[in-house]
Amino acid sequence: MRELRVLVVDDSAFNRKRIAEILSTIEGVTVVGKAADGEEALRLVGALSPDLVTLDLEMPRMDGFSFLRFVMAKKPVPVIVVSSHAAKQDVFRALELGALDFVAKPSAAPGERLNEIRDELIAKVEMVQRLRPSIRDEGARRTVSTMLRTVPKDDSRPLPRKDAPTRLVVIVASTGGPSALVDLFSTFRSDMAFSVLVVQHMPARFTRTFAERLDRLGGLRVSEAVDGDRLRAGRALVCPGGLCVDVVAVADGFAVRVAPPGPDDRYVPSGDRALASAAAAAGARVLGVVLTGMGDDGAAGVAAVKAAGGALLAQEPEDALLDGMPQKALQTGHVDLALPLRLLGERIVALGER
Repeated sequence: MRELRVLVVDDSAFNRKRIAEILSTIEGVTVVGKAADGEEALRLVGALSPDLVTLDLEMPRMDGFSFLRFVMAKKPVPVIVVSSHAAKQDVFRALELGALDFVAKPSAAPGERLNEIRDELIAKVEMVQRLRPSIRDEGARRTVSTMLRTVPKDDSRPLPRKDAPTRLVVIVASTGGPSALVDLFSTFRSDMAFSVLVVQHMPARFTRTFAERLDRLGGLRVSEAVDGDRLRAGRALVCPGGLCVDVVAVADGFAVRVAPPGPDDRYVPSGDRALASAAAAAGARVLGVVLTGMGDDGAAGVAAVKAAGGALLAQEPEDALLDGMPQKALQTGHVDLALPLRLLGERIVALGER
C-alpha cells in the first residue's frame, strides 16, 4: 500500500473528527489537515499537497461543487465525496466535476451513525492507495462533462431497426465505471440493433439516477431494470443497486429477472451472475464486456460466455482506473480482445451489429 496524506473536508466538527479517526486506522494513511468549507480546503490543498481529499458537498462559504471546479482546474487531486443518500443527484454532479468515488452517509443523524460507513470508507481509501501514481497525479479520473448533455424535449431519437436484438451486450464495471460507461454510451446510437445490460457496482438508490444520466446522452434509451423488463434493440437496462439481475429467454426474446443476491453472489450487483445467465439464455448472441474495477467480478462469467460460444471484450488494464477486474478476466484466457476505452465503444458497435 502507498503512503497517503489525506485532507478531511466537512462543515461538521464532529464529522471531521470521526472521519479522521476512521482514516487514521488505515495503515499508511496520515490525516494532514481538516477544513470546514471549500475556501479553507483550497488553501490547505495549496499548502499541504495532500494525496487524497474526503469532501462533504453542502458547506457554507464555498460548497463542495465549487471546490471541485477550482481544484480540478488548478491542482487536481483524488477526491472521495462523503455525502448523504438524500443528495444522490448531487453525488453524480460531483462525479461529473471530477470526484473519484463516493461514500453514502446514513440519511438520518449522519454524525452519530458514521460508524455505519466505516468499512466502505476504508475500502475506498485503500483503493486509492492501489492507484498508479500517474493516475493519482492527474486527479485520478477525467471529468465527465458529457454527462451534462441533454436530448431535446420531444426526445426524437430514431427507433431501432427491429425490436428483437441481434446481440445482448452485458457490461460489468466497478470503480471508475461511471466515467467509462459515459464514454462508451456516447458512441452508441438509439437505432442500434443490439441491447445492453449494465452491471455497475453501485449502492441502492443511486443506479436509477445513473441510468437517467446515461439516457440523457441521447443515444440508447436507458432505464433502471425492473423485474420482467424485455431486452430490446436500441435500449439499455442498468441493474438496480443492492440487487442482482438474471437474463431469461421468453416467447418474444429475452427479459430480465431482478432479485435479491443469493449466498453465492460475492458481489452485489453481480457481473458473474448476469454474464452466466445471459450465456445460458442467449448463447452465442452474448457479447460480454469487463471494464475497470477492483476484484475479480466478471472472471467466472466470461468463462460461461465463452463456453456458450459468445464473444468477450475487456478494457485494457493499463487504460483502466483500477486494473483488477479486466486483468482477472484476461487471465482466464477467454477474452477475445482487450482495448483502450477510446476504441472499445467502436468495437462493441461493430460486434453488436453483426
